[in-house]
Amino acid sequence: MNKLKLNIKDTFNKELPADPVTDNTRRQVKEACFSFVTPRKTSKPELVHVSDEMLLEIGLTTDDAKSETFLQVFTGNEILENTQPYAMCYAGHQFGNWAGQLGDGRAINITEVVHKGNRWALQLKGAGETPYSRTADGLAVLRSSIREYLCSEAMYYLGVPTTRALSLALTGDKVLRDVMYDGHPEYEKGAVVCRVAPSFLRFGNYEIFAARQDDKNLKVLTDYTIKHFYPHLGEPSKETYIKLFNEVSQRTLEMIVHWQRVGFVHGVMNTDNMSILGLTIDYGPYGWLEGFEYGWTPNTTDAGTKRYRYGNQPNMGLWNLFQLANALYPLVGEAKPFEDVLNQYKLDFEKKSLEMMRAKLGLVAEEPSDVTLTAQLEDNLQLSETDMTIFFRLLADFNVEQPQNGLSGVHKAFYSPDELDDERKQKWNDWFADYAKRLKREDTNSMERKKQMNAVNPKYVLRNYMAQLAIDAADEGDYNLIEELYQLLKKPYDEQPQYDKWFAKRPEWARNKIGCSMLSCSS
Repeated sequence: MNKLKLNIKDTFNKELPADPVTDNTRRQVKEACFSFVTPRKTSKPELVHVSDEMLLEIGLTTDDAKSETFLQVFTGNEILENTQPYAMCYAGHQFGNWAGQLGDGRAINITEVVHKGNRWALQLKGAGETPYSRTADGLAVLRSSIREYLCSEAMYYLGVPTTRALSLALTGDKVLRDVMYDGHPEYEKGAVVCRVAPSFLRFGNYEIFAARQDDKNLKVLTDYTIKHFYPHLGEPSKETYIKLFNEVSQRTLEMIVHWQRVGFVHGVMNTDNMSILGLTIDYGPYGWLEGFEYGWTPNTTDAGTKRYRYGNQPNMGLWNLFQLANALYPLVGEAKPFEDVLNQYKLDFEKKSLEMMRAKLGLVAEEPSDVTLTAQLEDNLQLSETDMTIFFRLLADFNVEQPQNGLSGVHKAFYSPDELDDERKQKWNDWFADYAKRLKREDTNSMERKKQMNAVNPKYVLRNYMAQLAIDAADEGDYNLIEELYQLLKKPYDEQPQYDKWFAKRPEWARNKIGCSMLSCSS
């Protein structure tokens, strides 16, 4: 038992094949799921923030978090007793192209714990080089670490399937980064985030074995996945592998529909960033829709093709599942079962997307006309730059008896109200009239509808400019804004009048500021 009294129950590095080479050198790792590595020691670690919720989830207390042992363990300076840290081996398709071996280049798994029947893998991001770091240093900076820490927890409280975050710490070391990949690198503060999830397995973990025609280890890893995370599917067999793929497909779709609901754009949906558990994973150049725009992507690397734009995320989920199907195919030997699941994904997306939009509009019953109503709304939202979060939150106060006042009721959501000329106003007024007629056919009153709508339309999300303000303050040694945003985002659907200043459109100064609009993959 270690000093932190964690209930350690390692499985990944005990039940799966390990890399026999123990040198921490960059290389191609064959016939192994991981490589043992030791986190890099930091010169002057300092704890910035700890998630009190996650502490309890893994079986620790706030007193534990104040201990020197906690600081040293979760910055990589001490290894927990009876554990062997490791980095996972996986491959992936990046921006549609096969990239070969990738792996945990700056993430090191320190252990797995079980508490109250839940399994949690603890992973340090920014803990140093691994055999998969390629030409990189395996480190992370405070800027990207704050973004990951806050967003992981914010997404959880929004009800979006996600990995979590336990702690955020400074390392005391400087890290060289070229933030916009424009040939102007600068030194930044180094940091480490402890990420937490039942598992960090990705589609790429299976792809690498399939690509290398290593069916033996592909089966070992897939059977391990079923045993620990999908035991309800039954003992491994061809039928069970198809059931596994089907459930991964369903979970992936559910996750993406949630993204669309709250206006989240992942920014880099490569297959190595897709969780086998259907969790949002790897918070890099993500962003939140400010103006409602299907074509928006926060990722500078993706600015040309906009492959991972907001409106294309469901299609990218399908594309990535197709790659996972190819990876699992050797275990089944038949294409049709996989094709059936993929075809069902297409049908389910249309259905679940419409269900999601009905919920956002406060509609309970199903009517064929809802397809037209929601499509017209989405068109109208793009007539002029319209803040998605504010619009849907204000829409909950819509008065069905006065549809002519609908536009004034959501006025705060428009970035440039002057752009609403007579033609655009007419389109909006027509829509509000149709919306009022539709709501009158519902069996709910205005108070019930408002409550239902406010339960799915958040008032607060982690807008990029908010994260950037916290980053700028933290860079000066002030962590108060991190704490304020952490508390705010715990209750994103509540009114929280004390935080009303955050229920606001992106300020103009943030429109084109680095970190507030477009971000790079190092973000």
